[in-house]
Amino acid sequence: MSATTWAVAVPDKERLIKAAFEAKENAYCRYSNFRVGAALLSANGEVIKGANIENASYGGTICAERTAIVKAVSEGTRSFTALAVVTDVESALSPCGMCRQVLREFCSLNMPIFLVPANYDELRASGDQNGGIQETSIGELLPYSFGPEELELPRRS
Repeated sequence: MSATTWAVAVPDKERLIKAAFEAKENAYCRYSNFRVGAALLSANGEVIKGANIENASYGGTICAERTAIVKAVSEGTRSFTALAVVTDVESALSPCGMCRQVLREFCSLNMPIFLVPANYDELRASGDQNGGIQETSIGELLPYSFGPEELELPRRS
């Protein structure tokens, strides 16, 4: 765990990881065949799931992380405490740059992000208590980021 991220209770972390795996099952990825699931934990304890949804017009594709954020924000939830992301790859993979910027809009720089490998359960069963998770944060994934607070800085005319 990074020393700069918030702590997440173990039951919440496990619930979030399980939800990300569940979300991945609903991915619509007929072009890339690359399933991604994401789950956000809101400040009030709600879990919001998202899957990647592809489109024949590739620019219309939306990633799992942005699906989860858009679902939450469109329903009035704008405060989050953690995110889990999972793919079918047996290593932890990071959100793309566009997702990082959208997450930056709504998530604290030190909010924990759990990058979960596809073989998480197998790793846990074999004795790896962490299950191969890479824990990071928006601050680590998007250093020197531009966020809403920069729009409030004084400007020269």
